[in-house]
Amino acid sequence: MTALCLGIETSCDETAVALVAGGRRILANVVASQWDLHARYGGVVPELASRRHLERLLPCLEEALAEAGVTMDAVDLVAVTKGPGLIGSLMVGVTAAKTLALLAGKPLVGVHHLAGHIHSCFLAGGDPEEPSVCLVISGGHTSLYHLPGDGSVHTLGATRDDAAGEAFDKVARLLDLGHPGGPAVDRLARTGNPEAFPLPRAMLDRDNFDFSFSGLKTAVLYTLEDFRQRGEEPPLADLAASFQQAVVDVLVAKTVRAAKHFGARQILLAGGVAANSLLRRSLEAAAAELGAALVVPPLELCTDNAAMIAAAGHYAMERGRVDDLLLEAVDRLPLREL
Repeated sequence: MTALCLGIETSCDETAVALVAGGRRILANVVASQWDLHARYGGVVPELASRRHLERLLPCLEEALAEAGVTMDAVDLVAVTKGPGLIGSLMVGVTAAKTLALLAGKPLVGVHHLAGHIHSCFLAGGDPEEPSVCLVISGGHTSLYHLPGDGSVHTLGATRDDAAGEAFDKVARLLDLGHPGGPAVDRLARTGNPEAFPLPRAMLDRDNFDFSFSGLKTAVLYTLEDFRQRGEEPPLADLAASFQQAVVDVLVAKTVRAAKHFGARQILLAGGVAANSLLRRSLEAAAAELGAALVVPPLELCTDNAAMIAAAGHYAMERGRVDDLLLEAVDRLPLREL
């Protein structure tokens, strides 16, 4: 019998509920975005985000159940993001999940948000081939992982300052492109020259798998100030393209280095920034040169969603991990296992 998992995701500014059968087949995947709420502030306002989750979670649950054509009686497991993320937002989802599990008499599993992103790759179809490496990049995370094939995940490196998505958002604000910044920079960069500005590639030659993007963001700021001090209009498309190319160069180089080191058969790319068109093309070409397959979720599964949480919860329960009603939200949470 195929287990049906109800997933809940409220780690940041998306309210999401999904139903996934057998950890692979999506029956419903409802996401209520808050971009309209936070756009005027140029970023996510935590208190507003948690309030909106309270308003939208029950309607999202009802919509997901209706879309899947099931009731809570058919659900075998409730999975929820327990961290990391905005603590107020996480608490809304965790409290709702515990309530549902209690009232419906269903087992409960708390899921690490980044484990969810990794599992989003398996929702794309096909079977995972290990060993593999996975690059998870979003507004809050830029991390590189090794999946040796025994069910474990090992952190190879992470950002030492700004995450890649955070850098995209900050540069978008500098260029007056609005929120969310990643898609706006991506669109503008398509009309620019990526070689127009020699921006830094921090830690590119370091013998590690860590990242740093704060210096790159600062270089964009100084470049803009130089133009304005001269009374000139900066070529925004060229600057966006040069910035994006610098980010992608570092991400691809570090990922390829890890794939070679561990003999990876697959390269997994997940997280919101995985939607970036240049990154997808560049990493696909690099993977082909290595003879490794690149697995990237569909665009709708790159950003935060509950289908990935349901998938991760399913496999956690298969390995015998179930939480009790003492489950708590944790804003800072290391990823130890898949």
